[in-house]
Amino acid sequence: MAHRALRIIAATALAGSVLTACTTEPVPAGRPGSTGSAGKGSSDGKLVLGFAQVGAESGWRTANTKSVREAAEKAGVTLKFSDAQQKQENQIKAIRTFIQQKVEVIAFSPVVESGWDTVLKEAKNAGIPVILTDRAVDSQDTSLYRTFLGSDFVKEGQEAGKWLVKEYQATSAPVNVVELQGTTGSAPANDRKAGFAEAIKGDPKFRVVDSQTGDFTRAKGKEVMQAFLKSHKDIDVLYAHNDDMALGAIQAIEEAGKKPGTDIKVISVDGIKDAFVAMQEKKINVVVECNPLLGDQLMELAKKVAAGEDVPRRIEVKEGVFTQDQAAAALPGRQY
Repeated sequence: MAHRALRIIAATALAGSVLTACTTEPVPAGRPGSTGSAGKGSSDGKLVLGFAQVGAESGWRTANTKSVREAAEKAGVTLKFSDAQQKQENQIKAIRTFIQQKVEVIAFSPVVESGWDTVLKEAKNAGIPVILTDRAVDSQDTSLYRTFLGSDFVKEGQEAGKWLVKEYQATSAPVNVVELQGTTGSAPANDRKAGFAEAIKGDPKFRVVDSQTGDFTRAKGKEVMQAFLKSHKDIDVLYAHNDDMALGAIQAIEEAGKKPGTDIKVISVDGIKDAFVAMQEKKINVVVECNPLLGDQLMELAKKVAAGEDVPRRIEVKEGVFTQDQAAAALPGRQY
């Protein structure tokens, strides 16, 4: 599958001055806030960034939020923060609040890919540049955002599939796979599924016998895995779109009297500390890393787009693939 190309057009130059201190202001979705002069920052001259986060559905997301908050403080950026609680309507309300507040830059990680054109046109008409973080949108009008900062989710799915192909290269017997998808309609769920399917499609022995959403949460991952185990007696592999779902599924596998990592091999994506602990315990076989520590890069980008500077169309973070034999050495250095 060809990776989605993200294109941008030149945006209106916005002047912004940045000092050294920082405040963080929560913004309840949909509640009008105080207003200032568009493009002029806060009253004390700091750059004002509105950030609409997906929620706190996973360890990865918590680390991502922490990174953004800490980076804003370090960079001297006034951060107006909103938690959408995994609801698109909350993010849309938050973005409209940021527009009312006349922030200089808006950044957000879209809950789902579709349905953003109207509110992004409102931001464009207000002269406020938008940065997409972590997740993309499927808008055909690429002038509605300046750049994307995050991971290549298709590649992550491909890496998961490549590991599976290599792991079973010596056998011709059928390999039954169940898949725990992320939030329905979200970019990581769509792309990790597509990348994985592309990587294994050349070998008919790999059969995805069931694929259901676990909403990126540990509780839902366990619940769906319990259903998989009842419906399918011969599961060889679990592919989970994130670590929290994988960890929930591991509980279900153990409660069913099976050994995760042995009876059912486990492939996961993200790279949180708990997943590395599970790898060390031989319960997860491989983790494809998705780096949540985007804060410093986001602050740098926000300053550049506020000043009208050219920025790359797409900026990807460096990531790796970790197996059980690498877990012990890598665990001490995990920051999330």
